[in-house]
Amino acid sequence: MGTTCYTCFLSLLLLLLSPFALSERCNPQDKKVLLQIKKDLNNPYLLASWNPDTDCCDWYCVTCDPKTHRINSLVMLSSVPETNLSGQIPPSVGPVPDFLAQLSNLQLIDLSFNNLSGPIPSSLSQLPNLVSLRLDRNRLTGPIPDSFGSFKKPGPSIILSHNQLSGPIPASLGQLDPQRIDLSRNKLEGDGSVLFGANKTTQMVDVSRNMLAFNLSKVEFPRSLISSDLNHNEIYGSIPVGLTAVDFLQGFNVSYNRLCGEIPQGGKLQSFDVYSYFHNKCLCGSPPPNCK
Repeated sequence: MGTTCYTCFLSLLLLLLSPFALSERCNPQDKKVLLQIKKDLNNPYLLASWNPDTDCCDWYCVTCDPKTHRINSLVMLSSVPETNLSGQIPPSVGPVPDFLAQLSNLQLIDLSFNNLSGPIPSSLSQLPNLVSLRLDRNRLTGPIPDSFGSFKKPGPSIILSHNQLSGPIPASLGQLDPQRIDLSRNKLEGDGSVLFGANKTTQMVDVSRNMLAFNLSKVEFPRSLISSDLNHNEIYGSIPVGLTAVDFLQGFNVSYNRLCGEIPQGGKLQSFDVYSYFHNKCLCGSPPPNCK
C-alpha cells in the first residue's frame, strides 16, 4: 500500500473511531434534550457519563431501541445515596421535566424515590409509546392531569403512589385500560370507580389511603383483576356479587371504609382473612362475623 493510500486509510480509520462518529448512532434531538436535562439538574454526578462527545445510547440511565437508536427508557434512580438527585429542582426544569414529552419514542419513565416536588406535567400524555410511568415516592402535589386520559390506548401502567396529590381522579382515566394503576397514599378524593370496568383487562388497582368516596355496589370489576386495594378511604355501599366471578383474585382489601351488608359467598372472597374487611360500618358474613 502506497504512502498516500496508507495515510488516507489511517485518516479514515481515525475518523470512524472518533467520538463524533460514534455519537452519530444517537438521535441528535434526543441527545439535545438529555443534555438539557443534565444542565437543568445542575450536572449531578449520577449523570456524569452524559458527555456530549459520546454516544448517548451508552450513557448511564439511558437505553435505546436497538434498531432505531431512539431513546426508549430513562431511569434516573440509584441505590447509592451519594449518587441520588438531591437539592432543589431549578426553576428552568419544573418538578418533572416537561420536555420529556419531546422524547417521542420513550417507553419507560421512572423517576421514583426522589425528592421531586410540584405538579405532574400534563404534556407526558403526548408520549405515544409510553408503557410505564413511575413517579412514586416523591413530593408531587396538585391534581392528576386530566390529559392522562388521552394516552394512547390501553395506556401505560401508572404508578403515582406515596406523593401528596390532591383533587379528584380524572374521569378521563376511565378511557384507559392499563395493566396496573397505583394511586395509593395521596390525598385524592371523590370517585375512584372510573378505574374499574367489566370490559377492561387491568390486573392491579391500588387506591388505598386516600379520601375517596363512592358506591362500591355499582362497580363492575374486570375479570382479569389480580389485586385490588381500597383500604383507608370513605367508600360506602356493599361488596358487589360480581366480584365472585373474578377467578384470579389474589389480593383484596377494603378495610377502614364505610361498607355495609353481607359479603357475597363464592369466588375468592372467603379466601382473604378478616383484616381485609376490618373496620367497616356494618360489613358482615364470612370471614367477618355472621350477620345477625
